[in-house]
Amino acid sequence: MAVYIDPPVWPGHGRMWSHLISDVSYAELHEFAERIGVPRRGFDRDHYDLPSASYAAAVEAGAIEVSSKELVRRLTGAGLRRPKQGTDDAAPLRDDSLGDPGSAGGAAP
Repeated sequence: MAVYIDPPVWPGHGRMWSHLISDVSYAELHEFAERIGVPRRGFDRDHYDLPSASYAAAVEAGAIEVSSKELVRRLTGAGLRRPKQGTDDAAPLRDDSLGDPGSAGGAAP
């Protein structure tokens, strides 16, 4: 299991946010998020937006602390990066197992 979290430095909706990713699979990421009580609506394309209040719980549960730059490097290296639509490197969503997870509206990594 390899789940990573960046520091809660991303502002949004009056809070600071972290991003939680897996470099193995979306299934692993969803399982981890569920285990620490993060709602599915927090999933945004390829990561979970996690409020700063949940950062310590994620680390305690096994998320590895990395910089934001390292987080994106690992996500991209694993082939799991899903850029926002409308960018030059945007790719279609390919994981049909996700259903309609919704979005927390936080910042993207």
